[in-house]
Amino acid sequence: MTTRTLKEKLQSRKLWALIAAVVTAIAMHFGSEPGMISDLTSAALVLVSVVVYIITEGKIDAAGVAQAAQAVADAAKALDDGEE
Repeated sequence: MTTRTLKEKLQSRKLWALIAAVVTAIAMHFGSEPGMISDLTSAALVLVSVVVYIITEGKIDAAGVAQAAQAVADAAKALDDGEE
């Protein structure tokens, strides 16, 4: 089993769905209107999904840039080694 960082746990859509369900249940218990609860829950889940997607794509892009930079460095080193 691997340990997950807090950042990774906060990116879990399952966690945010649970939080939304708990907040919805509490709001319903205290008598909020169903339409408002539905709107807030939907907005929260959409927002979290978009943020997680953006963060994930950023990580993928950063890994690609790092890999390309390493390939360029390796190629430059190979050229330098060939000239000696």
